[in-house]
Order: sequence, then structure tokens, then C-alpha cells
Amino acid sequence: MTAQSGVHRVVALVFPGVVAFDLSIAAQVFGHRDERERYDFVVCSERSGRVATSTAFGIDVRSGLDAIEAADTVIVPGFYPLLSVEGPALDALRSAAARGVRIASVCTGAFALAEAGLLDGRAATTHWDEAEHFRARFPRVRLNADVLYVDEGPILTSAGLSAGIDLCLYLVRKDHGERVAADIARRMVVATHRTGGQTQYALRPLPRTAASVRHASGPWPRCGAL
Repeated sequence: MTAQSGVHRVVALVFPGVVAFDLSIAAQVFGHRDERERYDFVVCSERSGRVATSTAFGIDVRSGLDAIEAADTVIVPGFYPLLSVEGPALDALRSAAARGVRIASVCTGAFALAEAGLLDGRAATTHWDEAEHFRARFPRVRLNADVLYVDEGPILTSAGLSAGIDLCLYLVRKDHGERVAADIARRMVVATHRTGGQTQYALRPLPRTAASVRHASGPWPRCGAL
């Protein structure tokens, strides 16, 4: 199937152990029924069929790598375990990049982009908890694990989970402007805009007042007591 004229085709390339939350971000932003006049959303894998997720269930993927040939944007959700990926899927990413296709990763999806060599010499980010692992495997990438997302022209990367929402809304903002991105954010009940340079997390000490300690330590209320 080809996208309608004027409709931007977004293809999510999933690897075994795909993080379902990461994939659902792209699906909710680009594949929602309200976006049919703007985006055509497709999920593909190296081979169509059943693909395991990282959270104890599988998904049925109907499209193979040929879907990427018609893509305007390719999104690679995170996956786990972080085994080396190789073969046709990486070749498809390299070919897409050579054609000037916009390519983005969510969370540990950056590992696939790095394996394909697409992040060599570029700034990038991924989930902060995998930063040391990433740097050891891909020393040519200028990793910044302190930010939400990084825009390096046609290649974009984001940190984990909610940062993927920020990145996808950022892509919508680039495509269709602030109002459309704000409408999608409102539908998803998320922040309208968080800048990419914002830190992934902040270590803030919890307040230790007498009331908070007493509430935290119990006794727990009986069912119906609240």
C-alpha cells in the first residue's frame, strides 16, 4: 500500500524484544484515526509475522522491510535484550538514510541506528541507564545521556519512554506546526512541549516532614476507608 498524495508515511521498524510502550508512542501520535489526513502509519519487521515484545506478549506484524522503501520517516522503537543486530534490517536503514529519509529512534532503538553506522560522528542520546553500555560499543558516537532528544538533521534520537513522546511531538511540530502538535498533546494528555535539551531526570530529595513519614509508614487504610 502506498500513502495517499500529500500524506506523510511513517514506518516503525521493530526488532525482536521491541518495547511495546515505545512502539505505542509512535502509533498514538502518527497512527491515530485523527491523523489519517496527515500521516500513514505502518509497522514492519525484518520478516512479517509474530514479533516478541520485552513485556511478555507478542505482536503480529504484517509488513516486511519493503515498507521502508516508501517511507518518509522511519522510527525505531527500543528493544531488549540489547543483542547485536545485523543483516537486512540494518541494510534497509542504511538505504533509507542514503535516500534522505528522516530516521528517528526511541530509547534503546539508538543501538540499532548505531549498529548501522548512522550515528558515527553525530550527537545522540538513549536511555540514561544504558549510556555506559552504549559508549563502550559505539565510541564514534557523541552520546549525551543527559537530554531528552537530539536533532541531528535527518537523524534524531530520544531517551526512554516519555521522551519518545516529546520527540514524536517535535516531529509533528516540524511537519505541521505548533497548533497541530498541541492538539495531539492535548488528546494524549501530555505536556505540549518539552525542549530536547531538558535533563532526562532530576534527583530531588523527598520531603521528610512528620506528616509525610507518618503517612508513608502506615497503618494502611482498609478497603473503602479512603
